[in-house]
Amino acid sequence: MPGLAASDNSPPAAAPPPRRLSSPLPRRAPPSPSPSTSSRAKPRKPPAAPAEADESLDNPDLGPFLLKQARDAMVSGEGGGAARALEFAERAARALERRGEGSELELAMSLHVAAAIHCGLGRHADAIPVLERAVAVVTPPPPPAEGEGEAAGENHQQQPQPEADQRGEEWSLAAFSGWMQLGDTHAMLGRMDESIACYGKGLEIQMAALGDRDPRVAETCRYLAEAHVQALQFDDAEKLCRKALEIHREHSAPASLEEASDRRLMALILDAKGDYDGALEHLVLASMTMVANGRDIEVATIDVSIGNTYLALARFDEAVFSYQKALTVLKSARGDDHPTVASVYVRLADLYHRTGRLRESKSYCENALRVYAKPAPGAAPDEIAGGLMEIAAIYEALGDLDEALKLLQRALKLLEDSPGQWSTVAGIEAQMGVLYYMIGRYADSRNSFESAVGKLRASGERKSAFFGVLLNQMGLACVQLFKIDEAAQLFEEARTVLEQECGATHPDTLGVYSNLAAIYDAMGRVEDAIEILEHVLKVREEKLGTANPDVEDEKKRLAELLKEAGRSRNRKQKSLENLFGTNSQRAKKEAGRRWSNFGFRS
Repeated sequence: MPGLAASDNSPPAAAPPPRRLSSPLPRRAPPSPSPSTSSRAKPRKPPAAPAEADESLDNPDLGPFLLKQARDAMVSGEGGGAARALEFAERAARALERRGEGSELELAMSLHVAAAIHCGLGRHADAIPVLERAVAVVTPPPPPAEGEGEAAGENHQQQPQPEADQRGEEWSLAAFSGWMQLGDTHAMLGRMDESIACYGKGLEIQMAALGDRDPRVAETCRYLAEAHVQALQFDDAEKLCRKALEIHREHSAPASLEEASDRRLMALILDAKGDYDGALEHLVLASMTMVANGRDIEVATIDVSIGNTYLALARFDEAVFSYQKALTVLKSARGDDHPTVASVYVRLADLYHRTGRLRESKSYCENALRVYAKPAPGAAPDEIAGGLMEIAAIYEALGDLDEALKLLQRALKLLEDSPGQWSTVAGIEAQMGVLYYMIGRYADSRNSFESAVGKLRASGERKSAFFGVLLNQMGLACVQLFKIDEAAQLFEEARTVLEQECGATHPDTLGVYSNLAAIYDAMGRVEDAIEILEHVLKVREEKLGTANPDVEDEKKRLAELLKEAGRSRNRKQKSLENLFGTNSQRAKKEAGRRWSNFGFRS
């Protein structure tokens, strides 16, 4: 996490073993083993604490003493380790809160320590209220607002800068650290919107304390930009990354490592936005900086990114050269069984698949799978899972759907219990849902989609185009299972999301319109279906021309509905197979193409 400023009171990186100090608190007797103990477990008002314990909270030295004990217990790990340290930190917070004014900084520190212990124990949800209390203690009240403020993290240069905390730099440091720690904890729970809002608040406090051109502000801007990238908010990420790059160019030596890191992130953002030439320019400049600083492994990693950009530009020979150059360096530096070597194999496999050299493609896939089967010690599970996902996409394109499913199941097993990986797990489950649909296992497809949708809802990612497409695919699976009402709800929600994120004329939105019209027809809502199909037909004629096959299909469907609307009320109900026959076949053929726009396929 980026820092605000160095503090003389900050704890050292390591501490000697704690001394055997006597606590100013009176020792409590162990609980009695008598049967009466069970009565206290009932949901009654807890018994009053002993008078000695209440009086001890008034001791002004108790809070700092317990805070030191908590830190020492965290470092030493003796006598219960984290549980003992957590008890000390919570008791310190109670004592400092009892002491009142003048203890706010130490109270915030004790709460930070307690939250860190909760996170270390994997109890991130328990850390959230503790951190919220900590930032409330030290964050200054906001100045009177003249109107609605913009969302945190958006266009900081145009927002009025908050005033610096008049209580001193230590208060700003405590508030900044608290907001950033709270953002990290939300991120571990997959709550990216809340995480970004906390990071934005921390950045505002840091800029107020240090000014908006301080190098430490640049580090926080880049940190927040990375969070926006994870949330697929590339415009906001680009603004913050450009600000970080400008500050580093102003304060650092030419071709600094900080500038190179900014350029690598900027290249990633521009690549995601489709600006491959811009991304290539930043990557080449970053590579030159790393060469000048003798960072061979970083140069190889950048060469892989350059190869990806050449591949996106269909400059295949240059892409092969970049990949092979990176492969030579990584094999020499890290060994043949390192996951980074396998990742280059995967990139080469994808390139050869795209150029029609299927034998070479499958050979490189097998090389990568041998590495992932027995990776080098210390390999990150998310790195291996990401490689398995990419290989699964290649096998899917080769028509080996069963093998692709096996690889995705392996990737899912690696990540399903990892904190902070909800979005990635949801992506794996969504890709599995597509494969299940393609092979006709519609119940499994719906279950996979349902699990992915649930994770995205819980993590706050319900306002993305990917979420809308996922709802549409789940609706198609429900149609095949004859769950018409559920399918209608999913299509309607998908329409709302895609209209907001992509617009009413986007191809994905039009696909949802078409599916919704079919489901309305199946439900007897013919007039609603006609209205939707008329809109779809009008847009497709404007964008594709009247001779396009998709336009012809929509014309035929609309003509049938108009004909039926003129019949008597007891019209013959069409079967679902006829209503969705064309769309289902098209969905099976184009399912992989639809997902490729959202990162599931390279």
